[in-house]
Amino acid sequence: MKSRSVALLLGFSAALGCLSAQQAANPNALRVIASNGIREVLNETRPKAETAVGKPLAIEYNSSNAQVDRIEKGADFDVAVLTSDTIDDLINKGKIVSGTRTLLARAGIGVGVRKGAAKPDISSGEAIKKALLAAKTVTYAQDGASRVHVEMMFGRLGITQEMAAKTRLEQGSTRAAAQVAAGHADMILTLISEILPAEGVALVGPLPAEYQYYVDFAAGIGVKAKRADAGKALIHFLASPEATAMLAPKGMEPPRGQPAGK
Repeated sequence: MKSRSVALLLGFSAALGCLSAQQAANPNALRVIASNGIREVLNETRPKAETAVGKPLAIEYNSSNAQVDRIEKGADFDVAVLTSDTIDDLINKGKIVSGTRTLLARAGIGVGVRKGAAKPDISSGEAIKKALLAAKTVTYAQDGASRVHVEMMFGRLGITQEMAAKTRLEQGSTRAAAQVAAGHADMILTLISEILPAEGVALVGPLPAEYQYYVDFAAGIGVKAKRADAGKALIHFLASPEATAMLAPKGMEPPRGQPAGK
């Protein structure tokens, strides 16, 4: 089990290295900094997006909080696709052009378990409370956008202290999911869009309606973007009905009030 966990984490590190190599090999590529939460949507739409933009995309993924740190340290990027709160914060800090902010999608929070494991009942507040208390260890990203809402649920359920003793925080949802896949944690609580693609992890379902929270994702152009026009073309495509129609299979949905693409 330990070797499997190490392999998953090494694979994640290798993927980041490949992205850096890709950027170096494609100096004309449109540089995109994106959140893990919207990774699968961007990967799915990438071929058509590159056609629409007329340039290859060099995309680097991490949690939105980690991406803010990179941007504040001077990361070279053209487009940021992050949580909407993060984009707003970067606009206020003068890192993103305010007029380019565009809502793209939203994702709810769910529960995942190791593939093949029994799926607990999480259909109600009482049911998920019982499931959480029965778990030996749970995990989620310490820097994830959903963390605050997961911990608010613990508080409302009256199990904050119990969960603190059995929670294993990880840097990023990819590492958290790897802990579940390796059998080191019984369940992961994070965005559904991050659970569905996780190797060795199965989605149990969304949080009960009374505890559900949706994280919005938005895009914006960096104030120092070298390829601003191409960046605007990318954002236009990602907000199009064609791209919006690809959200549901990836555990996401259109922003509130916006219908799915036809």
